[in-house]
Amino acid sequence: MGNSENFHMERFELSGVVGERIEFVSANPQNYVQAISKRSECEEILIDGKLFLPKSSQPLPVVIIVPGSLGVSDNHLAHAESLLNERIAVFVLDPFANRGVDSTVANQTQYSFAASAFDVLAALRTISQFSKIDSNRISAQGHSRGGSAVLTAAVRAFAEPIIGSEYVFKSVYAVYPWCGHQFVTPDVGETTIRAIVGELDEWVSVQQIQSQIQSINLSGGDASVRIVTSAAHSFDKEEEVHMIPEASVSPNAPTIFLGPDGAMIDPYSGSSSAITTDRTYFLKAVEAGHGRRGASIGGTQEHQKIFRDDMLAFHKSNF
Repeated sequence: MGNSENFHMERFELSGVVGERIEFVSANPQNYVQAISKRSECEEILIDGKLFLPKSSQPLPVVIIVPGSLGVSDNHLAHAESLLNERIAVFVLDPFANRGVDSTVANQTQYSFAASAFDVLAALRTISQFSKIDSNRISAQGHSRGGSAVLTAAVRAFAEPIIGSEYVFKSVYAVYPWCGHQFVTPDVGETTIRAIVGELDEWVSVQQIQSQIQSINLSGGDASVRIVTSAAHSFDKEEEVHMIPEASVSPNAPTIFLGPDGAMIDPYSGSSSAITTDRTYFLKAVEAGHGRRGASIGGTQEHQKIFRDDMLAFHKSNF
């Protein structure tokens, strides 16, 4: 398996498959409102990733893997290899390199969560054009911040104004996703949703994830969640549980709900605003005492197997 430190090499191979570098246009909206209805005001940006296509005489299903705050890591590449071994194509998205970002662990406001979800939709539209890809069988798998991105990208109120109604994910696998931003009515259409999170996660709120999944079901969707006993954040990593001291987290902060237009609804007053941004409520969370530094990541071999089995079962059932 290739090492994540070398992911940007021109020739990068996983399971005998050489990845093709794909570059496409995405955007840096300041918030969800700008992404949905003011796209002409959004700064455009080229981002890229690598598409791994096993040999096949028929169009293949594909999973778009979206990393979290540490960027493309060895665990994402290991999951890509597991999928490739099942004859499932993989596109590993790199949202950081072209933005000049190394990590968002200490500062999540270097670009917006709306931009993260925009990236996922732009990747969906781009990958759909490949003749060797079955455009009806494209799924997304996002980890942590990437999990938030794939969940938002599945919501039709966000996706359709950006890429139209013809582009729809077959399924979305949200891995320990941050669910601090949630559309009031998260209609995901025909996309099947699953979330998985560790019981002892210190980065995200398990209760917010449960709420998000329940809201999707109440909005007519097909969604499920699995809570893994005694598991920490990033329990799929082949690393013992350890502390990341610079991590800035506030898992107990109030949920920020989003109206149909993407406007953030203030949890204290109930009023909505088209100009508030992620930073607005991250600062309020810190001022209220919810913010702290330091959080743990890592898992055991048992946790890693639980994750791998769950991941493969979910994707194979949808393809």
